[in-house]
Amino acid sequence: MSDKDNKGSMTVAEAGRKGGETVRNERGREFYETIGRKGGATVKAERGRSFYEEIGRKGGETVKAERGAKFYEEIGKKGGDRVKATRGPNFYEEIGRKGGQKVKKLIEEGKRAARAAMDAQAAAGGAAPQEGAAAAPAAPAATPEPTTPSGNE
Repeated sequence: MSDKDNKGSMTVAEAGRKGGETVRNERGREFYETIGRKGGATVKAERGRSFYEEIGRKGGETVKAERGAKFYEEIGKKGGDRVKATRGPNFYEEIGRKGGQKVKKLIEEGKRAARAAMDAQAAAGGAAPQEGAAAAPAAPAATPEPTTPSGNE
């Protein structure tokens, strides 16, 4: 059988395209965005986040095998140039500063949590070393050998 059995009939692809265009004209593009989000949320709920990570990794490997690693360099450059053109060159400075501030805040929070854990351990009877103190006493220093007054031997 051919794709068209009778004169004037449509292929499945043509019928699907025509139906999709009709729905788009009646309901608008936002309809597809909405059902896409709903479908994505359902898949995430059923299969979990790891499913998307796995299919993304597989897709990336396929593209890399087909187009090569250079492809990613090219699209990354294009994306960076587009962001620079739309948001300006200072945008990268701003996000870099914000990222640095976030890292600094996370480090401070980590240090506070570590101090609190050490204090809790000390209060519970475990002898935890104080911050900045050595964990074990250092080995005794070697006695320096006497030198001659002239410094010559």
